[in-house]
Amino acid sequence: TFREAAELGIDDLEHSFFVATDFVGDKKPDLCPGQATGMQTIASLDTAGQPFHDLLKLLVAKHVALTSTLTVFETFTPGRPAPPGLDVLTLSLQDSFKRAQDRVASGAPQSVYRTLFPKAMALERAFVKAGGLLIAGTDPTGSGGVVPGFADQRQIELLVEAGFTPLDAIAIGTSNGAKYLGRDARIGTIATGKQADL
Repeated sequence: TFREAAELGIDDLEHSFFVATDFVGDKKPDLCPGQATGMQTIASLDTAGQPFHDLLKLLVAKHVALTSTLTVFETFTPGRPAPPGLDVLTLSLQDSFKRAQDRVASGAPQSVYRTLFPKAMALERAFVKAGGLLIAGTDPTGSGGVVPGFADQRQIELLVEAGFTPLDAIAIGTSNGAKYLGRDARIGTIATGKQADL
């Protein structure tokens, strides 16, 4: 669980709340209940409930950052636009991604991602509002439509869609990562004396 990870001293959790299993009711110690079970639990999570707020307080108190990877989960969510940059992929990779998207579309009515994707966006906002450090990443996993560079830009757009201001989204995607790494005195923002390749 995220709680166990924080207690162990892990200082960043990837994929934000999409992969949290803290709220699985019958979770056994030292046994992962599986991604599908965890996601169903997050999709139905009461964001105003005390268990979620207790987890937020612990993550913030333990200085655990969360990495948002909305670009990955957008490719699993029915009805979302095609990710940018697909045209730079080889034809075989484009074809593979199209087949994966056809599978997403065919399972659309019962897809957990219809509820999970906007819920995860709201949970990320709640984490930041509670004082948490959210950073942005992309991950070329899943069905292969997350193209480096293009996905970084899309991640910023998705953070804005999630309710962050454009400036907040840019900070999440740039300076927050530098803060997390302890390198914000040299990188992460554009300022006199900092390293930059413009």
